[in-house]
Amino acid sequence: MSLASQPLSRRERNKQEKLDRIIAAASALFAEHGVEEVTTQQIADKADIGTGTLFLYAKTKGELLLLVQNTHYAEALERGRAAAEGVPDVLGAVMAIMQPIVECNRVQISNGRTYLREMAFGDPEEPHHVEALAIAGQTEEALAAVLARDESRADDAPTLAHIISAIGFLSMASHASSAVSNAAVVGDIRAQVSALLAR
Repeated sequence: MSLASQPLSRRERNKQEKLDRIIAAASALFAEHGVEEVTTQQIADKADIGTGTLFLYAKTKGELLLLVQNTHYAEALERGRAAAEGVPDVLGAVMAIMQPIVECNRVQISNGRTYLREMAFGDPEEPHHVEALAIAGQTEEALAAVLARDESRADDAPTLAHIISAIGFLSMASHASSAVSNAAVVGDIRAQVSALLAR
């Protein structure tokens, strides 16, 4: 029997169950009230654990938000990748990747902005921050793969992908108002990417 196929020990199962409860509790509370209005005690109570146990999984609310949002971000990226496969033109495929990411980031706008801040300025040694940066890297890889469809851009694809990622990041951060629609944010990113690719 391989290590991967061995059943989890009782301790590992308990740890995973607690993690699942923490993610569910934090996700529900953050979605309802916003990360700034939720206390770690509320999360611990809803997850039916002690605050000391909660801090074993994440030391701050920012880390808890990363823990919750990383899962959503990774799912949005996968939806974008799948959508991009069916889009023949490069700009359209880039935007197919970016649109679900924008939508994910803006489900609860203040949480999305806090998530971006934690990604940029969080503790680089913290595992949830490392995971967030890894997902951002995977996003750039997906963008680079789409950009490389155009052979004239193949050599510059990773650099262009990095620029497009930064455009998306800044556009989402600067439009952190419910008065701005998701379509407007996507349109802003599209206009900037279009100008970039026209060069």
